Amino acid sequence: MSIAELRKDYSRASLSEADVASDPIEQFSRWFDEAIKSELPEPNAMSVATVGNDGRPSSRIVLIKQVDANGFTWFTNYESRKGLDIKKHPYVALLFHWVELERQVRIEGQIERVSAAESDAYFASRPLRSQLGAIASQQSQPIADRNLLETHYAAAEQEYGSHPVRPQHWGGYRVKPERIEFWQGRPSRLHDRILYTRTANGTWDRQRLQP
Repeated sequence: MSIAELRKDYSRASLSEADVASDPIEQFSRWFDEAIKSELPEPNAMSVATVGNDGRPSSRIVLIKQVDANGFTWFTNYESRKGLDIKKHPYVALLFHWVELERQVRIEGQIERVSAAESDAYFASRPLRSQLGAIASQQSQPIADRNLLETHYAAAEQEYGSHPVRPQHWGGYRVKPERIEFWQGRPSRLHDRILYTRTANGTWDRQRLQP
C-alpha cells in the first residue's frame, strides 16, 4: 500500500457549539480528563512550535505540567534551541493530538517564563535522575559521543549527590493563549472545528470553522 492510500474515516464523536464550554480552558480540561480516563499513552504530550531568528519554524514534543486560567505551563532548558527561539520571538503554537479519540487541540499565544519560585518547586518534585540530567545536559548543543554525556552526568551526581540545586538555565514557561481550537474528526473529512479567540477585554469569542 502506498502512503497516499493510507486513510481512516473518523466516526467516534461530534462537537457542536451547544456542547462546548463557554471558556476554552474548561473545555480543554474536559477533553484532557477524557484522554486520561481513556488511558491514552502520554496524554500530556504536546508539540511546541517556535520560530528562529532566521524566520524558520521548528517543533518538538514536550510534556505539559499545568493548565489553569493563567495558561499552559511546561519546563525545559532556557538555553536550548527552543529557549533561544522564545527569547527572540515570544510567541508559540502548541498541539495536542489524541489519536485514539480522533481529537486535536491547537493553542497559540504569547509565552513567558514562570517565576523562579515556581521553577524551584517543580524541579524539587522531579525524580533525582531527572534533576541530575537537567544539570548534566547542555540541551541542543553538540557533543562528541554518549560516553561524554554519561561523564557529565556522573560529575553532577558526584557534586550534588541526592540534593541537586535547580540550574539557572532550567525552568518553566507559561503560554498565555490567544487562540484555542478544538478539532473532532468526523466522517467524509467534514470535521468539527470550534475556535475560541481572546478579545481585547479578556473574554472569548467562539465560532465554527470549516474543515
